[in-house]
Amino acid sequence: MIVVVTGMVGVDKKRYLKKVAQRGTAQGQTLTQFNVGDMMYREGPDIPPGKILDIPMPRLNSLRRCVFKDIITQSRDAEHVIVNTHATFRWRHGLFPAIDFDQMRELNADLYICLLDCVASLHGRLMAEHVINHTLKDLMVWREEEIIGTDMLRRGVGENIPFYCLARGNQHDTIETFYNLMFAGDKQKAYLSFPMTAVVGQPDIQAEIDAFRKRMHSILVCFDPADVEDAHLPQLAREARDRGSDTVEQVLQGKRVTLNCAEILQIERDINSQTYARDFLLIDQSDMIVSLIPTGPDGRASLSSGVERELQHAHEAGKEVYVIWTAEQRPSVFVTQTATRIFPSVGEAVAHFSAKESISR
Repeated sequence: MIVVVTGMVGVDKKRYLKKVAQRGTAQGQTLTQFNVGDMMYREGPDIPPGKILDIPMPRLNSLRRCVFKDIITQSRDAEHVIVNTHATFRWRHGLFPAIDFDQMRELNADLYICLLDCVASLHGRLMAEHVINHTLKDLMVWREEEIIGTDMLRRGVGENIPFYCLARGNQHDTIETFYNLMFAGDKQKAYLSFPMTAVVGQPDIQAEIDAFRKRMHSILVCFDPADVEDAHLPQLAREARDRGSDTVEQVLQGKRVTLNCAEILQIERDINSQTYARDFLLIDQSDMIVSLIPTGPDGRASLSSGVERELQHAHEAGKEVYVIWTAEQRPSVFVTQTATRIFPSVGEAVAHFSAKESISR
């Protein structure tokens, strides 16, 4: 098994993939990890740390080709291989590719995964680790380019090679999801759908949603929209500005990140459009959608417009559509006519999927 993992600078793929390799070791498997950036520095020992993207393009391309030549040779004798690279770079040179199609075809990977992260985390890591004047807009554009670039790379190598976008996760890591994409390809993949903006300030419902997400992750391979969550940033920026502050502070993975309010509001349209497109992409790469419709404080179903649109998209894409409807109020025909099955509780849904997984094995 050879897996090519892409993702823009700032995702911190190396540490994430080390955990994936450790997960494999625990299962008695050997996962050999090739970090292209580190290997290029070893190939060019005169290059100062953090400066490799500043060297002339001809030398950068030459170093990369030497490294990939070594990876191709060494991967032939390895049990399982993870190649940590990039599809694109957006740096002082502008936008440029980080791979060569001839070598990627020779590598002949079995799987492509593009790792994602929220813009606040990306900004925090880049500020801490690199000296470059980037804006939040730059990061939004680069993240989108990396997804498109990876998909184009995969299609150029082989149309039928699996490709997934996967968030590294801020509330919980997605190591197990990554591992299952590698080694449990027949396991059901689910997009988790639930109201987000509509339940802000309702801690009981948010706790119910968190419990639902946790239980689904324990039995299915889940793509979770909350793992890449930028949509709340504009509202935080407006609230901070109303208080007379020019910045917003967030604590992500134990680190404090400071964002400029004006920059956040400048990318609000980008946040909305990317959220819309990315959630549909995650549905398209899943086998099913599992949607929790919680009961609101008034006893009625908290069915947001976003969840309705996701259910419709999944239905039109030919996915299985499962709805957990907890309210006494009956669901409308627009839910009943598109749902594969409706459950009255998370527990009944878990029992159904657990039995289904058991039978499939």
